[in-house]
Order: sequence, then C-alpha cells, then structure tokens
Amino acid sequence: SRTRPVRGLPSTAAIVGHPIHPMLIPFPITFLTAALATDVAARTTEDPFWSRTSRWMLGAGIVTGLFAGAVGAIDYFTIRRAREKSVGKLHAYGNPIALGLAAANLAMRQKRQADAMPGTAEIALSTATAAVLGVTGWAGAELSYRHMVGVAGHGDQHTEEEKRYVP
Repeated sequence: SRTRPVRGLPSTAAIVGHPIHPMLIPFPITFLTAALATDVAARTTEDPFWSRTSRWMLGAGIVTGLFAGAVGAIDYFTIRRAREKSVGKLHAYGNPIALGLAAANLAMRQKRQADAMPGTAEIALSTATAAVLGVTGWAGAELSYRHMVGVAGHGDQHTEEEKRYVP
C-alpha cells in the first residue's frame, strides 16, 4: 500500500494566501549576519564607520526579528505539525536565543562610544548570533520544504484540530 504524500498546510498568518513569516525573515537574518561582517570590517580597517554600522545592523535585526518572530509564532501555535516536528521546536526556541545574543551584543556596545572598535566579546556575540541563525534558518527551511508547513498548493490538507484555526 502506498502512503499518502505529505501535503502543504497553509500559513494561518497570511495576506491574500501568501504567508507573512517567510516574507519577513530575510530582514533579521541579513541584518544580524551583516553585523558580523561589519564587525570584521571595523577591526580590519579601524574605520569607525563600520562600528556605527554594526550597531545599526544589530538594532535593525532585533526589531525586524521581533516582528518576524511574532508572526511566526502565530503559525507555530496554530499549525500542529509545526509543533510536532523537532525542527519546529528548534526553529521556534532557537530564534529568541539569537535575538537575545544580539540584544546582549547591542547592550555591550551602548556602554562604549559609538565609534569604538568592537571588542572580542562583541565579535564573539556576533559570531554566535550568526551561527545560531544558520541552524534555526535551516530548521525553518526544513519546516517549509520537507514538512510543508506554511505553504499552499494543490491538495492542501488540515487535520480536524488545525481546521479550527484556519480562516
């Protein structure tokens, strides 16, 4: 007997059927990984521009990450399959860790002059943030591409529990 293929579960946080979370996540990922690149540029060139840029990248990454996370939480709590998969938990609980690392990094920088070069601790936090985002980003892609969470297409299905949350 053939098993039924896994079918997509549409996002519950969507605009005209387009899931919002995947539209938002490129921003925090880009900003927070760019903070590592600008930290390296600051240390390499000793140009204060890059130190200021790192602060802006961290701030923008935190703000956009909070927004993306809030929207992603809607899908996480309304799509059972997202909560059942271990990659779903890794994605959902790892991203706040990345944001916490970025916030600690920004807080450390606030105690210094804006033009101060990033220290070893700040660069370590930027590196840790980028590494955590690499893992949680992979987990999010697994949810979408392998487990079909938050995607729509022909033959989409919901369990009875999930039908209660679908608009």
